[in-house]
Amino acid sequence: MSKGHRSQIKRARNEQKDTRPSAKISFARVSVQKACFVLDAIRGKDVNTAIGILTYNPRHASAVIKKLLESAIANAENNNGLNRNNLYVAECYANKGPTMKRIQPRAQGRAYRIEKRTSHITVVLDER
Repeated sequence: MSKGHRSQIKRARNEQKDTRPSAKISFARVSVQKACFVLDAIRGKDVNTAIGILTYNPRHASAVIKKLLESAIANAENNNGLNRNNLYVAECYANKGPTMKRIQPRAQGRAYRIEKRTSHITVVLDER
């Protein structure tokens, strides 16, 4: 049961490609749960409001996400020719990345495991 030639499959896949400006950071040293607190605050907001929220948010993830949002805005302006004032955060999500396992020595020769979690964060913009 063939689905077609490889080039036909690639062509069909590229037709469905999302053309909205976006930016992604892989292996960010912040857990998904902590990143989602910040992402929930900016989802659906226009970019100027979102940058204001991220600037004064005390969480560590907000600095990482602010840099990512500014990169997405630059992509929208330079690659897609969009106006910054019309942009808003259409989608933003964090997926789980690999976890680094570390050992913490404890009393009586025991060793506790510390899990340093990472995440892949994506911000997608759109024009109003």
